[in-house]
Amino acid sequence: MDMLLEKLAAVRPSERQLNWQAMEFYAFIHYGVNSFTDREWGDGTESPAIFNPQHLDTDQWCRAVRDAGMRAVIITAKHHDGFCLFDTAHTDHSVMHSPYGKDIVAQLAASCEKYGLKLGIYLSPWDRHDARYGSGAAYDDYFCAQLTELMSNYGELFCLWFDGACGEGPNGRVQVYDWERYYALIRRLQPDAVICIMGPDVRWCGNEAGHCRESEWSVVPAVMADRAAIAAASQQADDAGFRAKIPEDAADLGSREAVAGYTDFIWYPAEVDVSIRPGWFYHPAEDGQVRSLENLIEIYLESVGGNAAFLLNLPPHFDGYIHTNDVERLQELGDWIKSSFSTNLLDKTEITRYDEREMPCFVAKSAPIRPKYLVLQEDIAQGQRIEAFTLLSLRDGQWQDILQGTVVGHKRICRIPPEIESDAWKLRIDSHRADVFLQAFALY
Repeated sequence: MDMLLEKLAAVRPSERQLNWQAMEFYAFIHYGVNSFTDREWGDGTESPAIFNPQHLDTDQWCRAVRDAGMRAVIITAKHHDGFCLFDTAHTDHSVMHSPYGKDIVAQLAASCEKYGLKLGIYLSPWDRHDARYGSGAAYDDYFCAQLTELMSNYGELFCLWFDGACGEGPNGRVQVYDWERYYALIRRLQPDAVICIMGPDVRWCGNEAGHCRESEWSVVPAVMADRAAIAAASQQADDAGFRAKIPEDAADLGSREAVAGYTDFIWYPAEVDVSIRPGWFYHPAEDGQVRSLENLIEIYLESVGGNAAFLLNLPPHFDGYIHTNDVERLQELGDWIKSSFSTNLLDKTEITRYDEREMPCFVAKSAPIRPKYLVLQEDIAQGQRIEAFTLLSLRDGQWQDILQGTVVGHKRICRIPPEIESDAWKLRIDSHRADVFLQAFALY
């Protein structure tokens, strides 16, 4: 076997990455002083006195998340403005010093447990309020102290989420983050949590528009985890255009051609993050701009169905509840997921494997069926190996091509052209890096 392919096929995920990948679809909650100022990026001068929700209901958040088919919630415990939604001993710039006066992270943790959801934490490294920002070790001490509070007081966390956003500019305060110190602290206090985006476990897909690559590899060159490059590609200003922009480069990160010349590779799967509205925080003017069901379905199929995870942001109203328009759309999406993927038409069908000119083939014979979706999964504990595949159906005594695809990884979902009915289906692996470990071949 080619030495490069052997090296690529040998890369494996950690247990925490396996557990994270299985979650597939989860929610982001952007909430804080920006919700009251109608802004996206606060400047840190906001008074805690403005934070006074009248109907805050984290149970309602979690019901909406659960009904959409999501499995977890990540909350902005502290955004760039430095205002904290949790009980912290290290600053008065927090919800505990607002008229509301209650620990919202604690409330959400209780609601997550009640509704069977995992909890994740976003803690912005960039802090526009705290005077220690830019001081070096003193700010790192502050940041680590708050990380310790968040990882010690709210139960098990599934992730810590850091972005690379920073709008300080050339004349602003410069803080060189001690990432290795942060990571060591997380591994000690929350060893099962993945560290996302500015971290070693989960990478950003590269845009906030919900776009996923046609071939999203989990095995990529180690340089993809370079934090300076991630930060440089992140948002540098409160720019609405950035949220809709799809970068023209980096369409292929992991093919044989893309990785030729590299020697070090890591398991670094992608997360697709996008908001259900144009903004990440709530804005009354956007009540009529909730994404359509059709658009959310497309993002779901491209992300969850494209070997990535789908992180969908839900911005609560300033009074503390998710707007009816958003809730109704989430229910529609959850209903579509259930109706589309609840019954595998090959569930009781024996699937046999044989090799055809060094191409593994999997054949299923069933009663005549007319499926809408093909769902494939590799056993990624053994690595990611499939590079290209074809689905065929037996019609008029001949195997006929139905569709073709590239990578599989944790999950690949493909739409099957309408009106195709057959009682025999064949999956042919046209290109692979090593022997194939297929975990699921399903039709829905």
